[in-house]
Amino acid sequence: MSKCFSFTSFRDRLYRLTFTNAGLRQATTVLHGGSTTVQWWVPRSPDPSKQSLLLLHGFGANATWQWSDHLRPLLGRFNVYVPDLLFFGGSSTSSSDRSESFQAECVAASMDRLGISRPASLVGISYGGFVGYRLAAAHPDAIDRIVLCCAGVSVDQADLGKEGLFVVSDVEEAVEILVPQTPDRLRQLMRLSFVRPPAAVPSCFLSDFIDVMCTEYVEEKKGLIRELIRDRKFSELPKITQKTLIVWGEQDQIFPLELGHRLNRHLEVNSKLVVIKNAGHAINLEKPKELCKHLKAFLANEPSKDHTNKAE
Repeated sequence: MSKCFSFTSFRDRLYRLTFTNAGLRQATTVLHGGSTTVQWWVPRSPDPSKQSLLLLHGFGANATWQWSDHLRPLLGRFNVYVPDLLFFGGSSTSSSDRSESFQAECVAASMDRLGISRPASLVGISYGGFVGYRLAAAHPDAIDRIVLCCAGVSVDQADLGKEGLFVVSDVEEAVEILVPQTPDRLRQLMRLSFVRPPAAVPSCFLSDFIDVMCTEYVEEKKGLIRELIRDRKFSELPKITQKTLIVWGEQDQIFPLELGHRLNRHLEVNSKLVVIKNAGHAINLEKPKELCKHLKAFLANEPSKDHTNKAE
C-alpha cells in the first residue's frame, strides 16, 4: 500500500512556496545541445539598480531547503539567483564529467542564457563553495565578491590519511554518509552536520526524506564526491583574486576548521575568516541569522558588528 502522506514532500512544497512568495520563479537553461539542463530560481522582475547574487547549495536536499531562511534578508539589496546544481532538484546532464569545474562552467553558461548581470556576488555552502571557487577562478569577470561557507576547497587527497583530521578514513565511507540510503546513515550525517542534531527522529521520517530527496541520481552524486577528492593537490589550487569571506562552523566535522585557516592563509590579503561558535557544518541551517549578518555586512561592504577571527 502506498503511503498517504509524505512530510518531506509537504515541506518541499512549503519551501517552494516560500521562494514563489519572495518574488522568484523557476527557469530552466538547456546547454550542450540539450544534454544538460540546469533549473534555477530567478527574480520575476529583476531590479536593474541591484547587483546579482548567486546562492550555491551543498549536498543534501535541493536548493530551496538550504536557502529559504536567507531569501528575505538578501532580497532587499540583491537580485537573488538560486540554481540546483547538476543531479539535484531539476538539474541533470548526460555528460560523464563529474568535476566541480564542469559544474562551474554550466553555471557560467546559464548566467549568460539568463542574462544575469555581471559581475555578480556569490555565496557557496560546502559543495557549492567548491563550484563557486572554480567559477570565480575561471571567470573573474563574472564574480565580484565570494563567500565560502564550510567549503573545504583547500583539502588535499593526502589529508584523508592524517590521523584526527577527518572522522572518516576514506572517500568511500564519506560517499555512503553524504548520499545516505538508510536511516542509520542519515542519522550519522545529521550528527556530523549539526552541533545539536535533532533528537529521536523516527526512522519513518528519515526513510521518507531518503525516498523523496536521496534516491534519484545516487550513483551520479557519489561520482561527484569521488571526483572532488581524486588526485586533489592543495599545491595546485589557484588563487582567486576576488574579495573573499570564509565562514566556518567552529565544530565542523565534515570539513574541519583547519581547512578554513589553510584557505585563508592561501588567499592572503584578499580573504577574511569568520568562525561561528557552537555551529557545525550546516551553518546555513544551524545559525541562519548569524550567517545572514555576516553575508549582508560583507556583500554590502559594510563593517560587521559581530566578532570575527582573522587567521594569521
